[in-house]
Amino acid sequence: MATLNANMVDIELDAKTSEDKTAPRKPMELGTVAFLTAGGLAPCLSSALGYLIESYSIRSPSTRLICYKSGYKGLLAGDFIEVSPKMRAQCGTLQLHGGSPIGNSRVKLTNIKDCVKRGLVKEGQDPQQVAADQLIKDGVQVLHTIGGDDTNLAAAALAKFLKTNGYNMTVIGMPKTIDNDVVPIKQSLGAWTAAEKGAEFFANVVSESTANPRMFIVHEVMGRDCGWLTAATANEYMKKLDNSDLLPELFVDKQRLAVHAVYLPEMTIDIEAESKRLKAIMDEYDCVNIFISEGAGVQDIVKELEANGQEVPRDAFGHIKLDAVNVGKYFAENFSAAIGAEKTLVQKSGYFARAAPANEADRTLIRQCSMLAVDCAFRREGGVMGHDEENGDVLSAIAFERIKGGKCFDLTTSWFEELLKGIGQPSDSAQSEDASPAEKTPSTRQSSKSKGGQGVIGFSSCED
Repeated sequence: MATLNANMVDIELDAKTSEDKTAPRKPMELGTVAFLTAGGLAPCLSSALGYLIESYSIRSPSTRLICYKSGYKGLLAGDFIEVSPKMRAQCGTLQLHGGSPIGNSRVKLTNIKDCVKRGLVKEGQDPQQVAADQLIKDGVQVLHTIGGDDTNLAAAALAKFLKTNGYNMTVIGMPKTIDNDVVPIKQSLGAWTAAEKGAEFFANVVSESTANPRMFIVHEVMGRDCGWLTAATANEYMKKLDNSDLLPELFVDKQRLAVHAVYLPEMTIDIEAESKRLKAIMDEYDCVNIFISEGAGVQDIVKELEANGQEVPRDAFGHIKLDAVNVGKYFAENFSAAIGAEKTLVQKSGYFARAAPANEADRTLIRQCSMLAVDCAFRREGGVMGHDEENGDVLSAIAFERIKGGKCFDLTTSWFEELLKGIGQPSDSAQSEDASPAEKTPSTRQSSKSKGGQGVIGFSSCED
């Protein structure tokens, strides 16, 4: 039996699914199946599309497969490409590529004003009705959405809208997000790869610490409300460093190349205490390297910007556009003087990491979810594919009404506590309670917590 593991709780690839594999499958014909990818990129979109096409081609070669281009934008416009025999035969090529071959977009069908403004529908039109009419016109019986919670909940709302209007369509979601923050899914697709690639990115950037005396490097990692990706990226990097050949006698040593601090949205950061700790590192090793989530302290920063009369832009879903907030720059400015940095460098690995092809661990997970997704399609069972944390980690079609975003990373996760201990950073609970509120960055809201996966090939142990 194949598993994903790294001395942690395993995911069994041939067991613990919701389907009774001893039961005979009922033959069912599917006429037209559609795919779309939406939201931000993740290292799973191309792979998931490839595995879905492959699974249908093996299971039901006569089923018509279409791909809507640029997500919901293409659906509204009726812009799709039909999967040809050549595409079916060569769909394995998609495993070698990142991004989405059929394109993404951020469109919220219930945000009528935004859809009209962007020219996706005409004034007076309901985007859900336009999308529903197009799906009916195209004869779609099953719609596979590869995206995050916003993408999949939008699809679920669309299916409900269709059913209310007398058309039965099954929506099957694949949980794409490098943040690994979807409730109740244990591991979202692409997150392992993003952590691995972020570590590779910093393995080069860290050499910039030799470019100037008293160098301060800020590595900003993606992650709006959840710090899992930043934590996992730092952990992967330190594992790489532990396995590297070094020459301490000539200053190529672990202390200079190490991560010296990790800051997540879930943490309360004592700026004053951390400044003192990091200054001591700077004084001894002539450099400081920190990893920070792009969502760390963002609410406080937004309040400050808006208090100064600056408008902070938001996307169609109402999310703050984090590029406009620039958390890395904010923390760099707050720390640099306090730690005596002569030069500060802020580097963001997000686009490098999220656009990568899926690694082996993610491809295994994606293939597993894709095979279940096709089984669900023939049973006309909707939901989002994933290992259900609230049901014994069983791989199943999780009902859309149970899907939520914003799952927070559990700071008591054993591998994260070991990481902080190894770099000499006090844990969140151990930080000073004497600092004034102005000297602390408060955590974001807490939702269902997850200990998440350690790095790129497995899950950590999960204590209750």
